Amino acid sequence: MSKRPGSSLVLAQDPKKAKNDLVAYTNRDKALMESGVRRTSNLQAPIMLLEGHQGEIFTTEFHPNGEMLLSSGYDRQIYIWNVYGDCENILAMSGHTGAVLEAHFNTEGSQVFTCSTDKTLAIWDIGTGQRSRRLKGHTNFVNSLHGARRGQQMLCSGSDDRTVRIWDARKKLSAHTMEAPYQVTAVTFNDTAEQVISGGIDNDIKVWDIRKQQVLHSLKGHTDTITAMSLSPDGSYILSNSMDNTLRIWDIRPYVPGERCVKIFQGHQHNFEKNLLRCAWSPDGSKISSGSADRYVYIWDTTSRRILYKLPGHNGSVNDVDFSSKEPLIVSGSSDKTLYLGEIED
Repeated sequence: MSKRPGSSLVLAQDPKKAKNDLVAYTNRDKALMESGVRRTSNLQAPIMLLEGHQGEIFTTEFHPNGEMLLSSGYDRQIYIWNVYGDCENILAMSGHTGAVLEAHFNTEGSQVFTCSTDKTLAIWDIGTGQRSRRLKGHTNFVNSLHGARRGQQMLCSGSDDRTVRIWDARKKLSAHTMEAPYQVTAVTFNDTAEQVISGGIDNDIKVWDIRKQQVLHSLKGHTDTITAMSLSPDGSYILSNSMDNTLRIWDIRPYVPGERCVKIFQGHQHNFEKNLLRCAWSPDGSKISSGSADRYVYIWDTTSRRILYKLPGHNGSVNDVDFSSKEPLIVSGSSDKTLYLGEIED
C-alpha cells in the first residue's frame, strides 16, 4: 500500500512482529516536520496507519487513559494497540466463534466487553489477556452492547432475537430481559444506568425503565434502521446514527417539554452493505463523528452543525470512530481491514 503525504505507516501483520514492522517516514514526512508544521498531539506522525486484522474492522475505541486503543471485527481477534511511539500491537485476545460487532473498555480500563454473531457477550481481562466470563442467553446475533458509565458492574445488550438484556458482569445469566417488537441494533445506558436506550430496524429509539422493565417513551424521527447510539459526555443527550443518512441529537433529560430531537446532521452515507456504522462524541461534547460508507471520516461541530473534517484514506466503509480523551486524536476502523489514527485541530 502506498503512503499518503504526511502519513506514517505502522504494520503489525503479526503482533509479535509489530516492533519490526514500522515503516520509515517518507521524505515528505521529514520535510513536513522540518518545516515546522504545527502539531497538535504527541503521535509519532500526524497520521498513523495500523494494520494486522485479516477481516473487516467493525469496532474500535480508545482506552480511558488515552494510551491504548482496541479494535476487533470479522476476524474475531481483539487487538490492543499502543497509541504512541510505534503504535505496536501489544495484545491479541481470541475466543469468539463469530464476528465481533462491538467492543468497549470498562470505566476503569481494566476490562474489555465484547458482543458477537456467535450469540454471546464476553468479558476480557486486560492484565492477563484472557476471557474472564462468557455471557450466554441471546438466541441470535448480538449487535450491540455497552457498560454502565459510573462503574457499576452492569452491561446492556441488543440482539436480532428482539430482546434487550441487562447483565450483572459478575454473573453468567442476564438479570433482566426486555422484549422489543423488532431486531435491536444499538443499545446504551443513560448516565445513571437506571435506563437503557435502544434502537432497531423499526427506526424508533426506545427509552426503557430497567426497574419497571417497560418503555418510558419512544423517540421518533429517523426513517430507517438505527445503527448506533452514543451518550453525550454530560449524560444529557443521545447521539444516534441511522441508515436514513442522518445523525440526530436527542435530549433525554427527564421532563423535557416538546420535541426531544434538537439537532440533525447530514453528510455521511450508508449503503447496500448495511453495516452498523457507529458514532462518537468528543470529550467536551463540542464535536461528533461518524463513519461512512463513502470511505470518509466525518466530524461535525455540534453547535453549528457544520462539517469540520471529511478525512480521506480508507479504501472501504468506515464502520467505527472514537475520540481520544487525552489529546485531539481520532481513530477510525474500516472494512479495508485497517485503522487510521490521526490528529485534528485542538
